[in-house]
Amino acid sequence: MQVGRMMRRKARAAAAPTVFLLLVAYFLWNATQGAHGLRAYAERQHDLDAAMAESRQAAAELATWERRVAGLRTRIDGDALDERARAMLNLSDPQDVIVPYGKGQRLF
Repeated sequence: MQVGRMMRRKARAAAAPTVFLLLVAYFLWNATQGAHGLRAYAERQHDLDAAMAESRQAAAELATWERRVAGLRTRIDGDALDERARAMLNLSDPQDVIVPYGKGQRLF
């Protein structure tokens, strides 16, 4: 009986420190591996860096388009614009006179 009592006494004495150590281990694991731990923080920092780089790229593209649009806001000659659009689209006006050249007789 003495041995049984001593074993129960030791088990009761070890129960509180064991529970405390398990709780500490749980919180330490969550602090490093959990959803709000160090690893998740590093992943969020990586995502933030990628988003900032994408934001800088989008801002640069926006500045390019704003510069292009500002160039269009100036007074443009309608004839010059029409001529350039036809040249780029390879189209002609039905009223234009077209003179075909042979392959060896190109002007440009």
